Amino acid sequence: MHGHAHDHDHAAHADAADTAQRAFAWGVVLNVAFVAVEAGWGWHVGSLALLADAGHNLSDVAGLLLAWAGALAARARPGPRHTYGFKRAGIVAAFVNAVLLLSAMAWLAWEALQRLWQPQPVPGASVMVVAAIGIVINTATALLFVRGSAHDLNQRGALLHMAADALVSAGVVVAGALTWWQGWDWVDAAASLVIAIVIVVGTWGLLRESLHLLFDGVPAQVDLEAVRALLASQPGVAAVQDLHVWAMGTREVALTAHLIMPAGGGDDAFLHATAQALRERFGIGHTTLQVLRAPSPQSCDGVSPANACTA
Repeated sequence: MHGHAHDHDHAAHADAADTAQRAFAWGVVLNVAFVAVEAGWGWHVGSLALLADAGHNLSDVAGLLLAWAGALAARARPGPRHTYGFKRAGIVAAFVNAVLLLSAMAWLAWEALQRLWQPQPVPGASVMVVAAIGIVINTATALLFVRGSAHDLNQRGALLHMAADALVSAGVVVAGALTWWQGWDWVDAAASLVIAIVIVVGTWGLLRESLHLLFDGVPAQVDLEAVRALLASQPGVAAVQDLHVWAMGTREVALTAHLIMPAGGGDDAFLHATAQALRERFGIGHTTLQVLRAPSPQSCDGVSPANACTA
């Protein structure tokens, strides 16, 4: 006897996705406006530092557009060639966002080290004013993603990116103030180096988690052995085989498993109740269960020692 249970929770995901679209839209608008102001003022006062920072903030717009594109692709409808749609696009966007941010920090650290040896004059007052505006813009943009970042890796990437830039802007304000007040040109480079290190430490987790999910790793919030125990505790279940849990996207988790039920059973009510328990306890919204009377000789999940892998 075979049975399959599929359980989806689309309404909540749709509402969250709509909120995310608005957050990305506002984030892009705010940052494009700031880039225009910063680049214009930098050109007006002849500040290469401000023009360079405007270029950096333009890369932030690219990062937001990338994350936004990932969120939009994740909402694409499934088709005959992509039966899950493009839900994983958000994970890819989070990974690329982390790589871009780490690359930017590597460049910033290299520039900072060079300037420590050869300090350059910095227009302190102008830099302070524009960087202060940057703090407001970047903080406001980061706040747009706070709510969704708890459950969406893509939005978490956008949050970290914008929070990092707010920190950079704060460092620029402090460095500009010290340069203006004391004439310490080296402070700008030293502050940049410290900020780069802090951001790399904060971003490393995002890179590691997104890469883990790209290779079908079990999401961090799911305890695989607890999932196995829950399935094994269901009435009539003697064993659990071929248990697999992976992230379909930044918000959806999928599960497949064979339930060994020697006495038969596993009707629709049983399957739906089991899927409901998995969703409520572990947040697994897409469940596929197959009921077997005897263990499959081809079983191999690579997790349980009891499962022998045979070709």
